[in-house]
Amino acid sequence: MEILLKPCLPRIALSLKSQSHLLHSNSHLRTLPFTISCKLRTSQDGNISKKIMLSEVAPPPLSENDSPNREAPAKPPRRRDGAVGLLQRFPRRVLTVLSNLGLAIGEMFTIAALMALGTFIEQGEPLDFYIQKYPEDNPVLGFFTWKWIKTLGFDHMFSSPIFLGMLILLATSLMACTYTTQIPIVKVARRWTFLSSSETIRKQEISDSLPRASVNDLGVILMGAGYEVFMKGPALYAFKGLAGRFAPIGVHFAMLLIMAGGTLSAEGSFKGSVTVPQGLNFVVGDVLGPSGFLSKPTEAFNTEVHVNKFYMTYYDSGEVSQFYSDLSLYDIDGKEVLRKTISVNDPLRYGGITVYQTDWSISALQVLRDGEGPFNLAMAPLQLNGGDKKLFGTFLPIDDPDSSQVKGISMLARDLQSVVLYDQEGKFAGVRRPNSKLPIEIDGKKIEVLDAIGSTGLDLKTDPGVPVVYAGFGALMLTTCISLLSHSQIWALQDGTTVFIGGKTNRAKAEFSSEVNRLLDRVPEIVEASGNKASPNSAISGG
Repeated sequence: MEILLKPCLPRIALSLKSQSHLLHSNSHLRTLPFTISCKLRTSQDGNISKKIMLSEVAPPPLSENDSPNREAPAKPPRRRDGAVGLLQRFPRRVLTVLSNLGLAIGEMFTIAALMALGTFIEQGEPLDFYIQKYPEDNPVLGFFTWKWIKTLGFDHMFSSPIFLGMLILLATSLMACTYTTQIPIVKVARRWTFLSSSETIRKQEISDSLPRASVNDLGVILMGAGYEVFMKGPALYAFKGLAGRFAPIGVHFAMLLIMAGGTLSAEGSFKGSVTVPQGLNFVVGDVLGPSGFLSKPTEAFNTEVHVNKFYMTYYDSGEVSQFYSDLSLYDIDGKEVLRKTISVNDPLRYGGITVYQTDWSISALQVLRDGEGPFNLAMAPLQLNGGDKKLFGTFLPIDDPDSSQVKGISMLARDLQSVVLYDQEGKFAGVRRPNSKLPIEIDGKKIEVLDAIGSTGLDLKTDPGVPVVYAGFGALMLTTCISLLSHSQIWALQDGTTVFIGGKTNRAKAEFSSEVNRLLDRVPEIVEASGNKASPNSAISGG
């Protein structure tokens, strides 16, 4: 075989000659092994590649499996097996499962179903109520009885372990989705990327070209349209609407706030109800009871509430229109700190405690009998057959030495504006208004109704989760609106006097295409002047 080394020999000679003075300058000769590669041309086989070894050291012997043209096999990546490798892979697998969209949708549907069930099942009632409402001998749907309600905690649905567990699972899925999907998307969107070839620009969702145009003029127009513009030589990159990429993270954060606030309300609040006659007091801490393990009393629990007055207003038909309670609040030292008249939908708030007007009743009647008294007769609610009407009754005993049975005058009232009186035989005797100063004679007794004393029904509540829930819903509305913003990107490249433009957006693609066309129509055309062509080689940057 004839080997022609003529093209490579001059470079070899020059390399050796340039190093000769280094070899002889040292008193001790040293061997310098090195490799020079060149292409050898043969007369039969064409071009082949060889390596020429120039060294005074003998080459190592070849093994049975070695050959001059064989490269050493690449070592496979080292894989960690066993418990350590399993522990390292376990968090990633868990994050992948938790961030699954189908799982998150299923969790939200489950929570919605539990909330609907909690609306259907009466909450916070005593055990006897559920035994009567959902008896075992007549189960709902053939299987649902009071035992299911008490075992699963559906009598306090929104603080039950099942409901809170689903909230925690959904919160974990949202955080996993944010970590594995949304944050990487934002990181990618924040990078500035320049495209250096017209072919790449043509592959974008929207592409066009402008002959006899300047990329600088395009940059100025894009800046005027609200884009952030960056240039590197002949390349341009512009974007707007980056906030839309951050919005999904904000939506997830807002949902976490809402769920955290709901959990705090379920496990950290106090609730209580009380019916107080006019003129009496009660201590807030004696009425409120904790709802969960996060409930912590405050200094406001020592506040004393005094009912100064309770009164009602009426429609022309005589029905009750509204009822009011004039309340005074006293601190532990007996000093009045607040006074307010509350009504339905107009509560009193103090120290994180909210007092609602929810109910009313009649506690007593003040009457005179033959000028004697006044006598305070306690009123009791009477059971009516159906309807939501209220009726209260009392009894004024009359001594009758000829009778072994207790007899007296019966008095009934449905509100504070009138009292109906009956004699000892149960016959209707008349109607009197309280404080009318018009006595009525019944069975030889002169009766005067002085006053009807009402009782106010109050609901007290502390709910530390309300501000958190309100903040969460506010953030949810704001971030939802922001998420509607399109993240639009535009690339451009100056190639001679032609500008190639390409762009894409994540939503509102038709509007984006129309916007790009309008912007390109505004780019001025370069025309020749005095026989010279304009050269668009200036630079622009903005941000």
